[in-house]
Amino acid sequence: MLGSLPGGRLAPIEKCYIIIPNFGKIILDNLPELGDSKGALYNDEPILGRSTTMTTYSHSEKRTITMTIHLFVTSDSALGSNANNEIVPGTVFNNLKIIRGLQSALYPRDDINNGAPFIPPPVCRIQCGRFLADQDLCVILRRCSTKGGTDVVWDEESLLPYKVDVDLEWDVIYMSTELPGQSRIISLGQ
Repeated sequence: MLGSLPGGRLAPIEKCYIIIPNFGKIILDNLPELGDSKGALYNDEPILGRSTTMTTYSHSEKRTITMTIHLFVTSDSALGSNANNEIVPGTVFNNLKIIRGLQSALYPRDDINNGAPFIPPPVCRIQCGRFLADQDLCVILRRCSTKGGTDVVWDEESLLPYKVDVDLEWDVIYMSTELPGQSRIISLGQ
């Protein structure tokens, strides 16, 4: 697989994406830095007359995915979304749009039509090949922070650096009817 297209643009990685409802699908053009963590909580129960406590399983902790995506400006052409509402990084316009879309996933959604002042932030979906799971994961965004360095050139109008890192922290969520067990994790990774 070629990492770049003619002219120097990075090639989109079709199976590495973020979907944000009411925004669209962000197709990454370079591999993000990924972290995947989960824990199990055990309690130590004292037993009268026993020399050590009895360890009992309480529950599993949430699965957290950390992701750092790198947005590079590789073209000054004004590229918008395609017909499928997919956004690919690479221009100042698209990179700013991606940053705003990611930030929007932290805010309550407007529900003006039904009279509610707001509804919870959207449930997003992420995938990065088979690294996290065999299919995309339903996630909620817990944290989003951007960092642009002063060691690269920047756009004169927007002051956006030509390289921006976006740190994301996602919690994986499941419908109550689809809670994973050990065998499901082994076979599907989700």
